[in-house]
Amino acid sequence: MTEPNVGKPRPEIPSGWTMAWSRPVGWALDHLVYRTSVTGRDNVPTGGPVIFAGNHISFLDGPVMFGASPRPMHILVKQEMFKGFLGRVLTASGQLPVDRTGDRAALQRCKEVLDAGRCVGILPEGTRGSGAAADINGGVAWLALNSGAPVVPVAILGTRKGNEHLDSVPRPGRRFHVSFGNALTLGRRAGESGRASMDRAALEIRAALSGHVQDSIQLTGQPLPVADFSKDFTAVAGTPADDH
Repeated sequence: MTEPNVGKPRPEIPSGWTMAWSRPVGWALDHLVYRTSVTGRDNVPTGGPVIFAGNHISFLDGPVMFGASPRPMHILVKQEMFKGFLGRVLTASGQLPVDRTGDRAALQRCKEVLDAGRCVGILPEGTRGSGAAADINGGVAWLALNSGAPVVPVAILGTRKGNEHLDSVPRPGRRFHVSFGNALTLGRRAGESGRASMDRAALEIRAALSGHVQDSIQLTGQPLPVADFSKDFTAVAGTPADDH
């Protein structure tokens, strides 16, 4: 079977200039439209590649994480969003499209961004839910193992509350909380297969993210919303093969 990306030119990584205008917009969303308290900025490495892994409760999580971060990042966004005016805005702001049913090309592009010393943001739960990070996809583990970039867990609270619908838009002025946890560096162990490394790395990232979310709940007093148990889990970028 022919690979879907064979014969197509590989997209270049976004220009660094894409952050020049989008960063202030992200800050304005966090601090002018909403009231966002941010903790843990000192936990983010000041140089080199970083993978930001955030929990996912609302469609605002990516933009809110983007605006709160002490460093610019390129966030994986589902490819369905890259249409019309919004698609042009996402492209111009340096965000990265991904096919959530499985997209090896998107992961490779993220690796190239990390290899260039930049930062990538990913919501590894794959789709909006309770935000407890009970499950994550393997893409973030693949990126961590193959790029050597540290993973910073990010707890995002308040973008959806209680029984609010998954598509609800928070009213302006709501209080959000964003907390950056301790960076986690992962690597392959001697004699460990690729699949075993992936499974272990995914478990360590899930534990770090879910633990940091719970710590942030205790610190802020902001609970997670009610989960939507009718949804199916979707991997953001699939799970690459054992030998990658």
